[in-house]
Amino acid sequence: MTDQPMFALSEEHQAIREAVRAVCDAKVAPYAAEVDEEARFPQEAYDALVASDFHAPHVGEEYGGAGADALATVLVIEEVARACVSSSLIPAVNKLGSLPVILSGSEDLKKTYLTPLAAGTAMFSYCLSEPDAGSDAAGMKTRAVRDGDGWVLNGVKRWITNAGESDFYTVMAVTDPEKRSKGISAFVVEKSDEGVSFGAPEKKLGIKGSPTREVYLDDVRIPADRMIGAEGTGFATAMRTLDHTRVTIAAQAVGVAQGALDYALGYVQERKQFGKSIADFQGLQFMIADMGMKVEAARQITYAAAGRSERGDADLTFFGAAAKAFASDTAMQVTTDAVQLLGGYGFTRDYPVERMMRDAKITQIYEGTNQVQRIVMARQLLGGIQSQL
Repeated sequence: MTDQPMFALSEEHQAIREAVRAVCDAKVAPYAAEVDEEARFPQEAYDALVASDFHAPHVGEEYGGAGADALATVLVIEEVARACVSSSLIPAVNKLGSLPVILSGSEDLKKTYLTPLAAGTAMFSYCLSEPDAGSDAAGMKTRAVRDGDGWVLNGVKRWITNAGESDFYTVMAVTDPEKRSKGISAFVVEKSDEGVSFGAPEKKLGIKGSPTREVYLDDVRIPADRMIGAEGTGFATAMRTLDHTRVTIAAQAVGVAQGALDYALGYVQERKQFGKSIADFQGLQFMIADMGMKVEAARQITYAAAGRSERGDADLTFFGAAAKAFASDTAMQVTTDAVQLLGGYGFTRDYPVERMMRDAKITQIYEGTNQVQRIVMARQLLGGIQSQL
């Protein structure tokens, strides 16, 4: 099975893929099982990604970043996820957390927060969901109240990826309760701000190396210049952010699916039963064919969505949702089939496919469940926004 897309990558993009894969093979994959088993942050992967400038490749060169385009960022995340999905949340969530600043923040805000992110001295997380506001994010209760020359934030954010590890947090909070989604504003909160604390790490099915914790905001006072964009525009910024970052979740899904397929291909050619390689049995060949076909289809729609993300096309909302939903459904099926192909061995922790299967599940859930993605796609189609293919 080849990784080469039908519409060939440029030499530069292909070089990025090869460089990331080399880093991951040497310094990420060897720790993936241990990180999962111990449910610890993948520090080795973080250090390796920072050293090679793959930890936040999307940050512009003017802030000291690599200035990678959307497709290059997808390639980085895909290749890291192929080795370790937990580690792929480093570049993915750095983009998710910082993109509101990139899309809507002032130039001062960008310089202040993107520069340390690019340097690898800080990570960025995204605080949208709450205990009672998941898919209905506009129903959030976290409040930001104006007080003199600043704002005071109170509330609880749940399911926050890399919480406690990240230094910066984009926080959505209600500034005008009468306006629902148009009364929500976005702010940058720092881990060191007085009143910021974190809950215990969630005990999760997968991505155990990426801490998921609640973020508590208790009378957190921040200066007014930490607001991202104008008052009341936070929810719109949050939704624009997700249009772009759902493509990165699709990339994660493609990566873990490819990793599972790669491992299964090696296994079925080596495993002997009934006097021959199990790869010679047609029933398994059909499974393998379907796995390869779906991974490649998921890769193509993900790369197509990345192009739209880079250009800001009108149909990005549809393509971001479609890529995320299709690729994550594919990842779940392909990783499950990989476990099946390994038989009893696939069900044990001695082999990586059971971890990949557990890790794949979250891609169908976070940044909008796949049921929500289908609502998003249907609205786009019914609203008349057609693909520009």
